[in-house]
Amino acid sequence: LTQKLNDHNAIDILQQLPLLSSVQERPAGGIPVLGNVLNSILKHITWLKVTSANILQLQVDPSDESQGLAVKIPLDMVAGLNTPLVKTIVELHMETEMQAIIRVNTSESGHAHLVLADCSTSRGTLRISLLHKVSFLVNPLADKVMSLLVPALPKLVKTQLCPVVKAAFEDAYTDILHLVSVPVSLGSDRLEFDVLSPAIKGNVIQLELGAKLLDPRGDVTKWFNKSAISLTVPYLDSTPFSLTVRQDVANAAVAVLLPPEELVILLDYVLPELARRLKSNINVISEQAANQLGPTQMVKILTQETPELLLDQGSAKVAQLIVLEVFATNEARRPFFTLGIEASSEAQFYTKDDRLMLNLNEI
Repeated sequence: LTQKLNDHNAIDILQQLPLLSSVQERPAGGIPVLGNVLNSILKHITWLKVTSANILQLQVDPSDESQGLAVKIPLDMVAGLNTPLVKTIVELHMETEMQAIIRVNTSESGHAHLVLADCSTSRGTLRISLLHKVSFLVNPLADKVMSLLVPALPKLVKTQLCPVVKAAFEDAYTDILHLVSVPVSLGSDRLEFDVLSPAIKGNVIQLELGAKLLDPRGDVTKWFNKSAISLTVPYLDSTPFSLTVRQDVANAAVAVLLPPEELVILLDYVLPELARRLKSNINVISEQAANQLGPTQMVKILTQETPELLLDQGSAKVAQLIVLEVFATNEARRPFFTLGIEASSEAQFYTKDDRLMLNLNEI
């Protein structure tokens, strides 16, 4: 939201606040004689404007009604004042705070979306002080200008900046919806997400997403239902966003990345030492069986089932059944023997630049 406020020139708008006209519109009041003098001097103020402005760190808390988010936007400004009384500019330090309320709004059709429900400023957060000491002649004028700014500044900020805050929020929300809807490539397939509904819990906005797996032609091959177990992946570039992936979605992604495969190896040519040891071990059991192993003996490695992602207390593991079929020669049609192995690997999710990476250790 801070970046969007900058994109909408919020700082420039603060620097263009019509402070002078707002102050001159309000009479000085008080003791008639002194008030008339101050009113006369106020009319001769030649310059009163914001010279610098900053938007400080935004703070997000649950709203008082606990049905939304209260986004506090602290503003820090310095204003310059110039009159014929002094040759130098009198500088005023001004601090105030805006508050925007974000809520979930449900339309008549049942569609839920986030809205900026309210935007306001409060005198309770307003502080105005002299940035530097001034002469006793200028003090009454500076005090009067500050007293007039107390009611004027919050109204100006609300009038001028609230539309900008609303536009910035809508842009930020649109960007978030686009971000979570970006397809995830899985080889030639891809995962796509649809926003089902937003929710506000504490000081966090949650978006529930529906997922579907599409083939290269764009046809949906699988829809995903809710599953009890999920996996929270690491933050991306230290951004305050987290992604929780359901187990069935993660399993489908792993299955696409590790499809069933078949690999054939001629042992005597590729792994001669292993071929010798295999024949030697079989010879201990049966010399007749060992003699059937020819120089073209083969090993066929099959992954017949898709791998499964197992989640347990924050850890993840990928398990898969691998079948080894040993053929006595390359002409044999039936395997000499078959061996089933359950292979597993620790799975680690991590982020790299703007990508989510999956690493399998010790396959």
